[in-house]
Amino acid sequence: MWIKKGLVFKVDDYRNQFIKSHASIPFAYHIEKNIFKIYFSSRNENGKSLPYYIDAIISEGNIKLTGEVVGPILELGRLGSFDDSGIMPSCLIKNKNQLYMYYIGWNPQVTVSYRLSIGLAISDDNGLSFKRYSEGPICDRNINEPYFNTAPFVIIENNIWKMWYISCTGWEMINNYPEPSYHIKYAESNDGINWNRNGSISVDYDERAQALGRPCVFKQNDIYKMYFSYRKTNQYRISALDGYKLGLALSSDGIVWKKKYEDTGIELSDSAWDDHMMEYCHVFKHEGFIYMLYNGNDFGKEGFGYAIK
Repeated sequence: MWIKKGLVFKVDDYRNQFIKSHASIPFAYHIEKNIFKIYFSSRNENGKSLPYYIDAIISEGNIKLTGEVVGPILELGRLGSFDDSGIMPSCLIKNKNQLYMYYIGWNPQVTVSYRLSIGLAISDDNGLSFKRYSEGPICDRNINEPYFNTAPFVIIENNIWKMWYISCTGWEMINNYPEPSYHIKYAESNDGINWNRNGSISVDYDERAQALGRPCVFKQNDIYKMYFSYRKTNQYRISALDGYKLGLALSSDGIVWKKKYEDTGIELSDSAWDDHMMEYCHVFKHEGFIYMLYNGNDFGKEGFGYAIK
C-alpha cells in the first residue's frame, strides 16, 4: 500500500506574475545524490499552461522543495503552431549529453474544446533550459489517429526508444459539452524523434475506464509496471465516483498489458485536496523507496503531492 505524504507543492505559496493556478503533470528528474528537479506546468492569467521546474531534495521517503520556481523554461509557440496555446511537459529522458523533454502542445478548437499534439524540446545544459526541436509536433493526428495524441512517457531499452502515449478515439456531446475518450497506445523509435505508430493498444477501455490518462512505466523484477489515470466520461469533473483515479497494469513485454486495479494500492482521500480526483502520476525509485508524484482535484489546481512505499 502507498502511504500518502500530502500536498508538497501548493500553488498558493508560489503565485507570481506567471503562475496563477495549477501545477499539473509533475515528474522528477534525478540530478545527483539526493538532488532532483521536479518539472510541471502551471497556468497563467489567460489560462494557458507553461513549463517550470523546482529543485528538490529527495531522501528517506521525504521530498523537500528548495529554492524558487524556475521558468517558464519554454515559451508558447508561434501563432498558429501546435503549441501556441499551452505547453505541458510530460517526461524527460537522457540521450547521451542531451535531455529530451517530450511535451503536450495545446490548441483551442471550434467544434470541440481542444486539440493536443506531442512536441519535443532539447536541453544541452542538463535541464536548465530547453529549445524546441521543431516548430511542428513529432506526433500528431494522422490517417489512423484522426483526433489527437498526447501525454507520452518514454524509455530507452536495448537502444530501442519506447513510448506509451494517449490516443483519442472520438468526442461526444454530453450535457451540451464535447467530451473526449482516449486510451493508451505504444510506439517505437530508433532516435526518439521519428516514431513508428502501428496502432498497438496497450491499455484499453472498460466499464471503469472510459478515458485513460497519462501513463508512467518502469520495470521491476523483469515486469513492466504502468500507473495510469482513468475516469468515466459523464460527470467526471464534479463526481468523485466518475472522476480520475489511479490504476495499475502489468506486462511481461511492455506491449500486452493486464489491468490490476485491485493492486494499485492508493485511493481517493476522505476529505482533502485529492478527495475527488487523483491523476497524472510519476512513479520512480530512489535509495530503497518508491515515490509517486501526483495531482488531485480539478487536474492539479491546488498543486501536487506525493506518496511513498
